[in-house]
Amino acid sequence: MAETKAAATAGPLEEGRSKTVVLVGVDDSDHSYRALEWAVRHVATAGVAAATELVVVHAKQAASSVVTVGGAAVAGDVVRYVEEDLRKRADEVVERARSLCVANSVEGVVEVIDGEPRYVICNAVEKHGADLLVVGSHGYGAIKRAFLGSVSDYCAHHAHCSVMIVKQPKPKK
Repeated sequence: MAETKAAATAGPLEEGRSKTVVLVGVDDSDHSYRALEWAVRHVATAGVAAATELVVVHAKQAASSVVTVGGAAVAGDVVRYVEEDLRKRADEVVERARSLCVANSVEGVVEVIDGEPRYVICNAVEKHGADLLVVGSHGYGAIKRAFLGSVSDYCAHHAHCSVMIVKQPKPKK
């Protein structure tokens, strides 16, 4: 499990703790950055920044989960290219998250963890003892959610904390 941290983390939360831990799951979508913006605006800078620890988590999927065609020789070459692309994308996600935090004078921890996003995020909730998980919603309907799966839906049912799903606002007519 690879991790990148932008700042030191607090230890596990205990009774009588002084900080609320807010964990935000991000990927390279605008929906996840809307969730991070929401967390920064409503939680981390709403006069409670000193009492809040912000943890931003990006799950970097394995190249083998993306590459499923071709023989062993073809797959080896393709996997290397895909792995490099996934690493670059993770670096971009981390930089964008850090930039948003810095622009709003918010300190936070940014982690990149290898694995399936739904499991990575729920495990990070446990690891950090998060009080609130904030994730974005792609706004899929029931059929697309059934076929593609929904990280936010999975987290809402499996994370052991409150979950805020930030949705895209409907266009005003």
